[in-house]
Amino acid sequence: MQYCYTVCECHCIPISNFHSTTRMANTVTKEISYEELKALVGKSPKLILIDVRSEEEVAKGHIPGSINIPLSTVEGALKMDPDEFKVRYGVTKPQLDAPELVFHCQIGKRGAMATTKAHELGYVNARNYAGAYSEWSKKEGK
Repeated sequence: MQYCYTVCECHCIPISNFHSTTRMANTVTKEISYEELKALVGKSPKLILIDVRSEEEVAKGHIPGSINIPLSTVEGALKMDPDEFKVRYGVTKPQLDAPELVFHCQIGKRGAMATTKAHELGYVNARNYAGAYSEWSKKEGK
């Protein structure tokens, strides 16, 4: 059996299985559109919207209901004890299978990084609002 030495550092995934695994992973939706997010904001009690921009950026405008957790602190926040998270951010810490966990930033890059980190930590449904605050503010006329 041939193994995928260039992709898998642990040399554990046979090439025939590696390609089917990556195809399955690519079918998972990791982004959310403006329209999808707009339908959730203010309407879905399950939405956890995390703004990973700096406090200074957030002070200039934000998506209603978002929680500010700057990118540099996302990993630590997601690893926090639930009680500590609640005290720090004023909301219940998302469960690993939270259905509507969305990250965003100003233009999409930091949100994508936070979404990737969340997936690495086991947050299987985490998504990035790739249009980010720049798209939101334009479409909302702010």
